[in-house]
Amino acid sequence: MDRPNLAVREASSEPTGAQSIGRAAALLRLVASSRTRGASLSELVDGSRLQKPTCRRILVALIEAGLIEQEAATRRYFLGPESFILGTIAADRFGIHRLAQEGVVRLAQATGDAAFLQVRRDWTVVCLQREDGDYPIRSHVLAPSDRHLLGAGVGGIALLAALDDEGVEQAMAANAAQFPQRYPMLSRAIVDDLVAETRERGYAMNRGLLFPGSWGMAMVVRDAQGRAEACLSLAAIESRMQPDREPFLAQLLRDEVARLEARLREFHIQDEARPAQPGAPVPLRRRAGERR
Repeated sequence: MDRPNLAVREASSEPTGAQSIGRAAALLRLVASSRTRGASLSELVDGSRLQKPTCRRILVALIEAGLIEQEAATRRYFLGPESFILGTIAADRFGIHRLAQEGVVRLAQATGDAAFLQVRRDWTVVCLQREDGDYPIRSHVLAPSDRHLLGAGVGGIALLAALDDEGVEQAMAANAAQFPQRYPMLSRAIVDDLVAETRERGYAMNRGLLFPGSWGMAMVVRDAQGRAEACLSLAAIESRMQPDREPFLAQLLRDEVARLEARLREFHIQDEARPAQPGAPVPLRRRAGERR
């Protein structure tokens, strides 16, 4: 009897394995986006578009790995202790969250409005931190772990505009299938106008495009290599982002961006000077517009 071709068998199994990992990662992101309220099985099925048995099977595997846990009383799913451990370890490499925390708090205190740190991930923008000021009327359109496509939301506009023209085209092409469904109010012409305005002003403005009455302002943060991988932003009701207040808010953002970029440069110098550990991974460098 002929022996089976092991190479063919392994090659044919790779897409299934990769697909399973992708599905598990998508479920982890959905659970993370539910934050402290947790996610029900039906919500995860709807959000992932998986069949219920498949969704449940992956959740069980994630629970066994400690990445997700299910609350006995409510049957809702939350991130597990292993997710916390992995996130804490990853924070040492992706240290912008730790370096930006004080500045985001200062922005919220100085403006009275909501301040955010957002980072680019592939062709999306993820909110890592939100701090609320003391102004009694707040904008609740963005929270930690919320994710928008590049070009949508003030952070997405700022980070899209920081790419070169080729990078903008790549981002819009990568998001072409999702963009009209998620953001029907944003045509390509509107996005192009916002990119041009952001490049001219040095900061992005979102004048209630996604949620009427909720305005935003964002400015990119460049790392030690000059790459725009994050932004600081503000959100407020429309009356608090009118032209008479805009220069004040822009200057506050500009000052905090400068502080954070200086800290990133210092952190990079210290990291470069630290002796390499045996077996330590070599960080990958990426050009603007290149996918992770």
